[in-house]
Amino acid sequence: MHTTPVTLLERLRQPNEYAAWDRFVELYTPLLFAWTQRIGLQETDAADLVQDVFTLLIHKLPDFVYDRGKSFRGWLRTVALNQWRSDQRRKGPAPAGAIDWDELAAPTEEAFWEQDYRGHLVHRAMEMMRTDFPGPTWQACWECVVNARSAAEVGIELGMTAGAVRAAKFRVLTRWRQELNGLLE
Repeated sequence: MHTTPVTLLERLRQPNEYAAWDRFVELYTPLLFAWTQRIGLQETDAADLVQDVFTLLIHKLPDFVYDRGKSFRGWLRTVALNQWRSDQRRKGPAPAGAIDWDELAAPTEEAFWEQDYRGHLVHRAMEMMRTDFPGPTWQACWECVVNARSAAEVGIELGMTAGAVRAAKFRVLTRWRQELNGLLE
């Protein structure tokens, strides 16, 4: 578990922050693959595009300065879109019936992109953090937050006091907020 208070995006700007890069790749790989599936890329083409995007990000993110007034998701989507366009120019015309990423990037699709981004990121962060907390701590938070159960009810089931359940929930959610700080704008 990392305990540094700086955000993931800030850590990526530092040289040799391998743990931050591992965390970033773990968070964003499923989202990038979901975007490639949405445009109908075959698995091998999708893997190539995702790899190309991460290769590009290795060069771009150390100089990236997060602007809270703008969307990191939008910037990442633009990077992925531009990489896809570059790949398309190299490969030639798309096959008949292929979905055009440009159509998916239209303003009418903005709500989809936002929901997709948030859903993937939140889900992935929760999965990754699960191993950072002892089982009862994680389970107490999960039951209260996801399953909307009371602290008293969860405490009885897990052999904890209601106060210990609330404390566990607080610890997990605090860490979760730190993990996603700057990524959910």
